[in-house]
Amino acid sequence: MAIMHEKLSETHIVGDDTFQQIVRAEECPALAQRQISHVGVGDAAVPYRVVRTNLSGAYLHACLGGEGRMLLDGRWRAHRQGMVTLAPAHVLHAFHAVLGKRWQYCWVRYMPTSPRSASGGLTPLVASFDARPLSHAILGLHHEMKTAGDIRSATLWINLIEHYVSLFVEPLQGEERLGTLWTRVSSDLGHGWTLEMLADLAGMSGEHLRRLCQSRLGRSPMQQLTYLRIQHAADLLATTEMRVEDVAFEVGYQNPFAFSNTFKRMTGFRPSRFQTHRRGKL
Repeated sequence: MAIMHEKLSETHIVGDDTFQQIVRAEECPALAQRQISHVGVGDAAVPYRVVRTNLSGAYLHACLGGEGRMLLDGRWRAHRQGMVTLAPAHVLHAFHAVLGKRWQYCWVRYMPTSPRSASGGLTPLVASFDARPLSHAILGLHHEMKTAGDIRSATLWINLIEHYVSLFVEPLQGEERLGTLWTRVSSDLGHGWTLEMLADLAGMSGEHLRRLCQSRLGRSPMQQLTYLRIQHAADLLATTEMRVEDVAFEVGYQNPFAFSNTFKRMTGFRPSRFQTHRRGKL
């Protein structure tokens, strides 16, 4: 059973029945040059569990087989073969194995300085993508570092890893209708956006926009708006001296209590505690 959202705290439990092949930037300078913290491929079973309350860089996580559970937009969801997520900075990021099932996956964790970690409007909740070629590239890099450790060969594997990540990300960036819409909305998150306003701005019906957002982002238009607001609020709380009430107003919440509840669901913290927690990490 999934851990209750309210009880989550920083956790990293692997267990004797979980096997992972990992390459870290500390042992591979070519990864550090590409602003990648670590990559890996895993095969997990209970009690495997990871909770990150201070995710500073983007984290791509792809399911290769089996089933696990992942916390996405404040809700626990099944993570099955072909499902890929790209978690941005500041969100509460958690996942764990399921009792009686194995879970095969691969991942790419970016540094906070990577362009992949920058705030962006088209980060999907979950999308379908065959990540097996990505996992093969990661395993190739792992083998290279455990044997010859040749920097030129390592760079070729990392180029291939980035290529497969780009294949996942770029179709979203190339979705001109959604890109234009959410870039415009991101520039004025304090506006009282409604579905009708968003549809008019996108030049389509509300139902068409709903279907497009659901298929491309895994969220409804209003859920995407909430996601963008909380993501920007988290960035303001972590990097400025703004008061919580002012941040709430800045991102479109007239009711600080409603903002606080939504923020906690998405990040795991009340805004004031998040602010204190993040500043202590800087």
